[in-house]
Amino acid sequence: MAAAHERAGDRLRRRSVYARVGPEALLSRRAGNYVAASWSNRAIINSLHIVLIVLVAVALTEMAVLITSIYLHRGLAHRSLVLHPAAELLCRVLLWLTTGQRRQEWVAVHRKHHTFTDREGDPHSPQLLGFWRIQLFNVYYYAREARKADTLRRFAPDLAEDRLDRLVFSHGWTGLAAGTGALCLALGLWAGAAAMVLHAVLYVFVLAPLINGLGHWHGRQTFRNSAYNIRLLSYVTGGESLHNNHHAHPRAPKFSMSRLEYDPSWTVIRVLAALRVVTVHEVAAEAS
Repeated sequence: MAAAHERAGDRLRRRSVYARVGPEALLSRRAGNYVAASWSNRAIINSLHIVLIVLVAVALTEMAVLITSIYLHRGLAHRSLVLHPAAELLCRVLLWLTTGQRRQEWVAVHRKHHTFTDREGDPHSPQLLGFWRIQLFNVYYYAREARKADTLRRFAPDLAEDRLDRLVFSHGWTGLAAGTGALCLALGLWAGAAAMVLHAVLYVFVLAPLINGLGHWHGRQTFRNSAYNIRLLSYVTGGESLHNNHHAHPRAPKFSMSRLEYDPSWTVIRVLAALRVVTVHEVAAEAS
């Protein structure tokens, strides 16, 4: 009986509120609640889109870093390993889509850097040009050197253009456009474009300068040369930030030389070697 009286009282109170505020006010309040919920859901979706863009950009950058380190650097520039032809073609395609780089240019510039390390003739030495010039404008100095026909002819004579280069891989901007288009199809127009732009910033203006700039300016030294090891950065640069080790043993496919150093590219190389996708020519001795 008491419960029945209480329910009746609730109905009377609701009716009195309805009579006092009117139906329009109640509808307006409900609409406001709906709009607030809609905005909240939209904010969550937008946040997830941003997270997805960042994750895709970071994944693309790390993939490009690993391919650059394993294929262009250790495989072609220093000939310390050889990839199976199918794996090599895959690397060329992925680099074309994500960086637009020509392998002849990258190899020639890098070999010249080793020939004239931090002295006259080095294409991108922070010791000669200043730290911030290389850290901020590394891409300019790389492109300037890569355009020199003499540099390509002298330092990459073993990488003359083949048919695939002439038809496809020498057209770097076409590759970048195709890669961006693929991202836009997968993620949507704005999300795909944003992911590619963020990837370009990370690869071109962050990680590469950290290797060429900071790697010849500050860090630890195990060997006597002008490069430095930065152990923490090696985790995100494919081991390339173990730069002092690399300049001491340029033909070594493994850049880490102590228990406290980690070379992510070497981990990938070992897996690929176990799958018989990579043949390793030489492994450097551990540093004492």
